[in-house]
Amino acid sequence: MPQRRTRTTSPLSFRLLAWVLLSSSAFTLLASGLQIHADYQNDLEEIQQRLERIEAGSASSLARSLWALDEQSIEIQLKGILGLPDIDHLRLKIAPDSELVMGELPRNGDTLTYSFPLVHESNKDLTLGELTITANVNRVYTELRRRVGFIIGTQFLTVFIVAIISLWIFRHLVTRHLTAMADYTRDLSLQNLSQPLTLDRPNRRDELGLVTEAINEMRERLNDDVARRERDATEILKLSKAIEQSPSSVLICDKHWQIEYANRKFGQLTGHKPSEILGRHPSTLINHDMNSHQARQFWQTIQLQVQRVGVWQGEINSVRRNGERYWEQLVITAIKDANGQINGYLILGEDISIRKRYEQQLLRQANYDILTGLPNRMLAMDRLKLALAQARRDKSEVGVMFLDLDNFKHINDTLGHDAGDTLLVEASRRVSSCLRGASTVARLGGDEFLVILPGVSDPNAPCQVAERILHTFATPFSLADQEVFVTTSIGIATFPTDSGDSGTLLRHADAAMYQAKHAGKSAYARFTPDMTEVSHERLQMESLMRKALEQGEFELFFQPIVDTTSGRVMAAEALLRWNNPVLGLVMPDRFIPLAEETGLILTIGEWVINEALLEAAHWRREIGLELQVAVNVSPRQFRDAGFLDRISRALEAANMPADTLELEVTERLILDNSIETADILKQLDQRGIRLSVDDFGTGYSALSYLKSYPFNTLKIDKSFVHDVLKEAEDASLVRAIINMAHSLGLRVIAEGVEEEAQSHFLQTEGCDCSQGFFYGRPMSSQAFSHWLQTNGRANKDRFNV
Repeated sequence: MPQRRTRTTSPLSFRLLAWVLLSSSAFTLLASGLQIHADYQNDLEEIQQRLERIEAGSASSLARSLWALDEQSIEIQLKGILGLPDIDHLRLKIAPDSELVMGELPRNGDTLTYSFPLVHESNKDLTLGELTITANVNRVYTELRRRVGFIIGTQFLTVFIVAIISLWIFRHLVTRHLTAMADYTRDLSLQNLSQPLTLDRPNRRDELGLVTEAINEMRERLNDDVARRERDATEILKLSKAIEQSPSSVLICDKHWQIEYANRKFGQLTGHKPSEILGRHPSTLINHDMNSHQARQFWQTIQLQVQRVGVWQGEINSVRRNGERYWEQLVITAIKDANGQINGYLILGEDISIRKRYEQQLLRQANYDILTGLPNRMLAMDRLKLALAQARRDKSEVGVMFLDLDNFKHINDTLGHDAGDTLLVEASRRVSSCLRGASTVARLGGDEFLVILPGVSDPNAPCQVAERILHTFATPFSLADQEVFVTTSIGIATFPTDSGDSGTLLRHADAAMYQAKHAGKSAYARFTPDMTEVSHERLQMESLMRKALEQGEFELFFQPIVDTTSGRVMAAEALLRWNNPVLGLVMPDRFIPLAEETGLILTIGEWVINEALLEAAHWRREIGLELQVAVNVSPRQFRDAGFLDRISRALEAANMPADTLELEVTERLILDNSIETADILKQLDQRGIRLSVDDFGTGYSALSYLKSYPFNTLKIDKSFVHDVLKEAEDASLVRAIINMAHSLGLRVIAEGVEEEAQSHFLQTEGCDCSQGFFYGRPMSSQAFSHWLQTNGRANKDRFNV
């Protein structure tokens, strides 16, 4: 039982004991054998030494006794030798042939024979005989056999005791710790990695200590691996959830393009269930509107690019399971292992139908006008270039027509932008109705339209189209619940007669359009080379006008406004002049319309008001006349948000009362029956600024509008005053205007009085004030100041209305 327990609980100790016993036994046998052999050799050497001592001690005495033939002495000496231990036989040979034998030779056993000569020492050594001694070694064997058992028993006992002690030491120092290590490692699991291995022994840097450290280091690495595995598992779970919950559809295929995984979004996007598509090729799921041969070629191209480049992306018009079409953006990438070998493919899909609709909408917005739906400038220029390229191949002509609506700004200013938009839509419809075939009508911006007539074979064809367009514009437009007549001016240029490139052709058509406007509007004009000069002059004028204010080229002229009855000066109208070193003296009718188009009228108008009030302050301070100053303002200035503030700053800078300034507005402004216009006019009146209707009778306004606004003065246009003595109709109209104005409490000023008879007529009809060459031409500020000082009609008293 103890042996079995030992072998069961400590097999290593048992094997160690067996090996110790086996090796110790072998070693004991070898050591005992060597020791016995050594003892045997020692005993033999002892006998040999005894024989040698016999020779040394008895040789000389025997030789003397033999020389003396003393037999008794010889016998005594031989008996003495024979009585020595282990000596059993003596043989003495006496020269020449005698022999003396004593003792008996042993019959069994080993013997040791030793012989030495007997020599008589004299002048010449003489050999007397030879003594042979035979020693029996049985005693040595007997003694040796007795000691062999003792030596082997002692050695085995010693080895056994040492083995037992070694076994106990080994178990105490080694095997019990190895058992503890085995038990620790046997119980080691992921749940108890926090418990380190500890042995019931001092910490030593021996093998057990190194093994213990190695096991604990392995435990720490396992801890780290477990923590890393948990992090990896968390990351993998997160990535898995991210893929599953991705807003993009995800397909994962093996290296043979067989589907292994499809996320939830793919099912929502396509209508396919993941269980239905596993193992299928993705080409069977993604319909790209191709036949089978094209589909195979398409996917072969994709696979080749993914294998070469690693990625393919594109847009596909696909079909869901229910037949609904949609746009999908695909990104296909290769999945590679650690060695860089492709072991799968990833297909990401995203529904881009909304984006494609936006792109189409943006593309349309980029190429078409939002208001009218016509091609815009960019698309029109592309079509014009294509038409020119086709005409070069076909040896044909291309007609280009540039249209601009007449008085469109007047409609915008008076009826509002909504009416203007309605007018543009209706105008584009009318122009389009006059075109045939591949012709194009485009809106370039504002009220400008472009018509492209490709493949023109008849040189008069553009003129015929222009006449049809003008005819359609003869019908009135219904805007803001009223009928309005709007015409258009058309410029025509042809390829290749007028130009060979699109840009120049368009500029020539634009120049022809301006020529049609100058010819009286509602007309068309074909381009001629001399029109280029007019167009260049307009561009030059715009460029010079932008610098005119900074360079001090503008100047105010003043024309007196007098009392029709007494002839006394009551006010002065400020008239703008432009004195340019290149263009010379430019009249307002040439540059004011251009200033309104470019927006420069805002800064120019502000400068006019400031300078006019400063001159009025000068007249009061230097001459002593308190005269009103009248300044024309455009509808563009009224639409400016800072107009009222500019007026207030100008009055403060000149230190003049508000009623010194009278603003003259045209009839087209009062036709803008808008809340903004009414509010501005009301605020001007509340601030004490006088308001005047200029050029009354030349517009489309109704007289009832006058009672809706706080006007102070009405100015009769000079076209009615000019023929007041010749045409009864003009006289009646002037008379009616004066009576109507007085009935509304308005002061009346007649413009264009050039004759004394006209002055008498106006005086007879009760016209309040007159203005014209008969009283004074427009004069510079210095000349007008001199005129005020020298003119006898000048009234130093303020005119009160």
